Amino acid sequence: MGKSIPLLLVLFSILICGLYYGPITANPNDTPPSFEDGFTEVGYKSVKKAVKEFENHFKSNVKLPEILPSISFTHQFGRFFEDKNYKVNDSLEIRFVNKDIRENIFKIDIRLSKNKLNFKDKLNFNGKEYTLQDGTKAIYFEGRLFNFFVFEKNNLQYLLGIHNKVANAATPETLVRIANSIK
Repeated sequence: MGKSIPLLLVLFSILICGLYYGPITANPNDTPPSFEDGFTEVGYKSVKKAVKEFENHFKSNVKLPEILPSISFTHQFGRFFEDKNYKVNDSLEIRFVNKDIRENIFKIDIRLSKNKLNFKDKLNFNGKEYTLQDGTKAIYFEGRLFNFFVFEKNNLQYLLGIHNKVANAATPETLVRIANSIK
């Protein structure tokens, strides 16, 4: 008898909760957002539209690389971020992704050179300096998730990033070729 009382209390609690909260039902029409919707929900759109927003905002012309890393991408998205508070963090973000291979990510972040981020300290740690065909200096460094290549061209700062799990497809020399393809 003593052992059945806790069991009866548990069953009684379940019954009371079931009556109080009611049945739990799932809507069979609920579907998770699509891969594309996940990007759209955070402000990404077509690369063309995002570039146009950046260009219109700054009255400038954005040049993108003519070549990309040799990994497969299923989608590309762009987003223009306008820093309405401080006016110095405006940027254009472009993402090349693969919905089936999550590590296949190549990103390009662009901002005005006058509002550039400083990466010179990366040379003191694990960075290396490269020179582009036009004499522009660039810095390559490895981060926790991405390997980065930073340089300035046409009054813009470019930050190229490749997920480090596929970085062998985009060595620093490959990133130099990609940077040189921006005319």
